[in-house]
Amino acid sequence: MDSEKPADLRRTPLHTLHIARGAKMVPFAGYEMPVQYPTGIISEHLHTRAKAGLFDVSHMGQVALHGVTAAMLETLVPGDIAGLTEGRMRYTLLLNDDGGIIDDLMAIRFADRLGLVVNAATKEGDVAHLRDRLGAATGVELLEDRALLALQGPAAAAVLARIAGAGVATMPFLSCALVERPGMTLFVTRSGYTGEDGFEISVPADRAVALAELLLAEPEVLPVGLGARDTLRLEAGLCLYGHDIDETTTPVSAGLAWTIAKRRREESSFPGAARILKELAHPPARRRVGIRPDGRAPAREGSAIVDPAGNLVGEVTSGGFSPSLNAPIAMGYVARPYSDPGTALSVVVRDVARPARVSPMPFVPTHYYRGH
Repeated sequence: MDSEKPADLRRTPLHTLHIARGAKMVPFAGYEMPVQYPTGIISEHLHTRAKAGLFDVSHMGQVALHGVTAAMLETLVPGDIAGLTEGRMRYTLLLNDDGGIIDDLMAIRFADRLGLVVNAATKEGDVAHLRDRLGAATGVELLEDRALLALQGPAAAAVLARIAGAGVATMPFLSCALVERPGMTLFVTRSGYTGEDGFEISVPADRAVALAELLLAEPEVLPVGLGARDTLRLEAGLCLYGHDIDETTTPVSAGLAWTIAKRRREESSFPGAARILKELAHPPARRRVGIRPDGRAPAREGSAIVDPAGNLVGEVTSGGFSPSLNAPIAMGYVARPYSDPGTALSVVVRDVARPARVSPMPFVPTHYYRGH
């Protein structure tokens, strides 16, 4: 968490709702955000896995691109943007000239333009980078007048169908749709960052509380804070920008080579292509892996990873206790010879090297909607 004083922090349109529901508020990415509600992180986590959790993700950056073609955006990311059809979206990476990851984001194809959803802590820098690289003839607009809610969990589709219409229940994974409701226009995507089926809902800022209250009135839904959001995404093996990925990591070392489309590899036309294609052919010295420590003590970010002889071979970038598995889990970077699943390692927790092993990810199976 960040160290800003409350007076320095921005607030989302749902701030009053969080306070009214007894949320514990903390600084995060320049915002005052709910880390948990009175039910607690473990309860919120397990409820999301069993039913549906509602998250405030309004701190994320919603960006409209005007006059920007798919080919133009592809000069900045390695994903296949040209292949996106209307109403579809794709996870991709904003890369620097050396192939380092400036941000991870969602790219969306609207009928008349492209849009992005970017991370909260990087959104101003992302916008500046996009404006610089795309040129003055284009428009990069950070939408400050909209909130973003995430409804996640196995009951999410049934709940949202009651409010936004039956059509949302059959939306494919990574698709989007405009939904008209009395007094508000919603932009709904079937996406999220928990490993569960779910939706992210963009709503005008002045209607955010009304929508949240509608959703929370449904019996399956509880509000969920940043604490459970973090444990959920860690169980799903999903990266947190600034921790598991940053400008010092490439898609290949981060285990995100799958984001580089075949056509883009063949064209070699994205930032850092020479380095990244070389890494695809000759794997880099380190790799992001999942880690299952023995015992009950969680290995937190920054914990050293050592081999059986005690030699330093890596570092934990995200770690904590998994409510679903009732056991500690972590991810981090290790030297490639130690990256195969099942490899015996140790993580240093409170100055003690504790046995662990490299684990496949996700730690908990994902449940994205693929259709009936």
